[in-house]
Amino acid sequence: MQFQLKTPALLVLEDGTVFTGRACGKTGTTTGEIAFNTSMTGYQEIFSDPSYFGQILVMTGVHIGNYGIKKNEVESGSTKIAGMVCKSFADYPSRKSGDGSLQQDFEKNGLIGISDVDTRALVRHIRHKGAMNAIISSENLNVNQLKAQLRDVPSMKGLELSSKVCTKEPYFYGDEKSPYKVAVLDLGIKQNILRCLADRGCYCKVFPMDATVEEMEKWNPDGYMISNGPGDPETMTGVIAEVKKLVDHDKKVFGICLGHQVLSWAMGVPTYKMFNGHRGSNHPVKNLKTGRGEITSQNHGFVSDEKLISENKLVEVTHQHLNDHSVAGIKVKGKPVFSVQYHPEASAGPHDSRYLFDEFVELMKK
Repeated sequence: MQFQLKTPALLVLEDGTVFTGRACGKTGTTTGEIAFNTSMTGYQEIFSDPSYFGQILVMTGVHIGNYGIKKNEVESGSTKIAGMVCKSFADYPSRKSGDGSLQQDFEKNGLIGISDVDTRALVRHIRHKGAMNAIISSENLNVNQLKAQLRDVPSMKGLELSSKVCTKEPYFYGDEKSPYKVAVLDLGIKQNILRCLADRGCYCKVFPMDATVEEMEKWNPDGYMISNGPGDPETMTGVIAEVKKLVDHDKKVFGICLGHQVLSWAMGVPTYKMFNGHRGSNHPVKNLKTGRGEITSQNHGFVSDEKLISENKLVEVTHQHLNDHSVAGIKVKGKPVFSVQYHPEASAGPHDSRYLFDEFVELMKK
């Protein structure tokens, strides 16, 4: 292997902080809200998660790309992050069964990244200063010009992004002979959610985010899944109204992540943008019904207002994040409707919360 000298690159934060490093992926410039993920593995699933659309992602795991890529380890049809920051980027993967290198995948998807960054210092800075926009460039090293370009990048608050990643036409997933039919409202769904449903005897029809209850009802489903996705849920007034109809009509509903936030709004509980979001596969959650703890995979920058939800007589909190006591799950009282803020399909991540899919199936059995 011949050593290749990497192109210099810069990471500039909204508050003016500058980090230097080396280019990885495609040479160019990219912008987005900077966030960090604490997972130690599963980078390919993370990078292809539609919920990360519009975000520059800092990986706290030191080695990224060391086991390359594999075609079946993706959560959508392409890389969805806006950019990637890491400490050590492996040019040559070590997995013999892999399908190529992460560098090749980044080049194919036009993904711009920066490596050789002091990610410990960067994450400490973000944790102290809060969420903010950032810019990566390996083609322009003029800091003042990058700062000027960064000023034009919109805040994640107020952005509707689901329409940029959801399906445009309905499609089917699973075995049509399965005993249960699930209408899935795609806000930016991860493929493993569909796999988990199919594994439990569900035949899914995936609808675009602008589908109406009337359109989904024509298929006569047994239940409804409201998926994860990117952006600010407050902007999704049309989706919120349709989810409210599902609740009012006593439909069986399971919401995940953004789907949870949309359900929260539908029940009159607003969300707010977090100082720093929850992103990683090691977040502790307590099931308030059973008292059991779960290690969960999470990826969100908005959360239901815990103060207002305690005053809401229609909703009860079922799960709580143990680090900051934020709302991690809710149930609509007297209705077959529930949701969680985290990812029970956990790809990548632990399987502690897969039982939630079983509970959804049990609802449909009744």
